[in-house]
Amino acid sequence: MINRKHSRNRLSAMLYLLVAGLLLTTGCGKNKGDADAYGVCEATEITVSSESNGKMLDFDIQEGQSYEAGQILGCIDTFQTYLQIKQLESSINAVLARRPNAGSQMRVLEDKLATLNKEKQRVHNLIEANAASTKQLDDIQAEINITMSQIAATRSTLSTQDQSLLEEVEAMRFQLQQLQHALESCHIKAPITGTIINKYIEENELAYQGKPLFKIADLNNMYIKVYITEDKLASVKLNQKAIVRLDNKNGKPIKLEGQVSWISPKAEFTPKMIQTKEERVNLVYAVKVSFKNDGSAKIGMPGDVIFK
Repeated sequence: MINRKHSRNRLSAMLYLLVAGLLLTTGCGKNKGDADAYGVCEATEITVSSESNGKMLDFDIQEGQSYEAGQILGCIDTFQTYLQIKQLESSINAVLARRPNAGSQMRVLEDKLATLNKEKQRVHNLIEANAASTKQLDDIQAEINITMSQIAATRSTLSTQDQSLLEEVEAMRFQLQQLQHALESCHIKAPITGTIINKYIEENELAYQGKPLFKIADLNNMYIKVYITEDKLASVKLNQKAIVRLDNKNGKPIKLEGQVSWISPKAEFTPKMIQTKEERVNLVYAVKVSFKNDGSAKIGMPGDVIFK
């Protein structure tokens, strides 16, 4: 009877110690796993709009498909822009054809001046031999002066005409660059390497300047935006390592390595969608924790962060 009573007491003591140990372990694990901040996953999203007007001739992209930066995704009708470029190139050639032939015009006057200088030397020799009068020399000198003035005036006129035509051509070339840029803009390219998340237009539909064509997002490099209170701000630094935890269907969170990429320089009130009514009056600081996505994270997925 006594042995049975002692056995029952020992069993009760062992059960008590086991329960206490489980409670202590559970409590410690809970404290260790508490998150420092909560938020939702986001990605860099770019909405690409049309820069040209015309029919969308080719736009075979699919939502959920990934594309490389610079890859051509579609093309807007370029025929009218191409014709404008050809017309402007013809106009430039026509203007250049009107440039004066300065060399031939100046050569005539320079040959005349050379002949007059020879005649002047001949008359000067005759005067020394008393075979000609000084009036003949004066007449030749006057004609030389007139010819030199004609050369200077012709050179100035030709230079002015040539400069005016070149400036006209330069203005046309600026217009040509604009048209070439417009032609290049008709080819729709992916601005970043990413995944198409929205497509707003189909082939053969009319595109116009400013009309959204598609939205692309970089789902490989994502971030979670969380909010921390002022008392935690001093312990969070740029480039600090962190663990991003995402919910999983199995109940075990997905853990991804991340680091702090941005800390807001000013405080704001806690966003209403993630805090209780009592906590909305608190001032917090927004923090972005960037991480490499292994395919687990989706835009808008909730998660939490543990700062290391």
